[in-house]
Amino acid sequence: MSKLPSEHKFLDLSDYGRSPARWIANKFKETRVTAIHLTTMFIIAGIFAILMMLTKQLYAAAILLIIKSILDAADGELARLKQKPSYVGRYYDSVSDIILNFFFLATICYITNGSWGLAFFAFIAMQLQGTLYNYYYVIFRNRFNGDKTSRIFEDKAPFAMPGEKQSRVNQWFWMYKICYSIFDKTIYQMDKNAKYAKHFPKWFMTAISAFGLGFQLLIISFMLCVGWADYIILFFICYSILTFVFISIRKGINSGWIGNYIEKVN
Repeated sequence: MSKLPSEHKFLDLSDYGRSPARWIANKFKETRVTAIHLTTMFIIAGIFAILMMLTKQLYAAAILLIIKSILDAADGELARLKQKPSYVGRYYDSVSDIILNFFFLATICYITNGSWGLAFFAFIAMQLQGTLYNYYYVIFRNRFNGDKTSRIFEDKAPFAMPGEKQSRVNQWFWMYKICYSIFDKTIYQMDKNAKYAKHFPKWFMTAISAFGLGFQLLIISFMLCVGWADYIILFFICYSILTFVFISIRKGINSGWIGNYIEKVN
């Protein structure tokens, strides 16, 4: 099942694992395995990827990062197949992602004898990139009646969905806020009016999906395999330049010459 109606789907560069994720979800559809179990499996895959990096088995680490991305897609697929969306699962997934991202970059810094200051800066940069993509993507999904487990503004704990306890939703919501609020607020301040935007062209959504976590991990996997581990941290710092480019394009689409061109085409 898709997060979006078919007529509004776009090429998501970070979603290359969707087909195997659907296969995995279908295998577990009639079992007791839940989306949260699959989230736990991607955590395990991420931990093993770190262990492979530490032992300099970089090809194995790259494969495990890809497996982690596939399982990251599979948990949501399984939740939709079983028609059991969950805020606990959504926050558990997001909190797990940010913790693993931190340790991925910390491990890369350690094995390359890099700068810890630059590694932390790269982590901040990587999270801001992902937050920008998620910000636009959630607005896009909400506009076209897609999956609404994620909200544009996570300002208060949502009401628990059927089958989950409100107390657990509240706990995981606050864990999410601790991890992500600074990034969410930063991106919002950079583009406050995005929620009012009239146009989010598919080509733009495809371009911004290069900031998605799946694509970020694909880049890391590629750089590990070709012997460029020393440059991963610097890459993600420089990659952040595109944040300002994408925001400028988004604003231009809805005003100015880009917006006028779209109106003429339509």
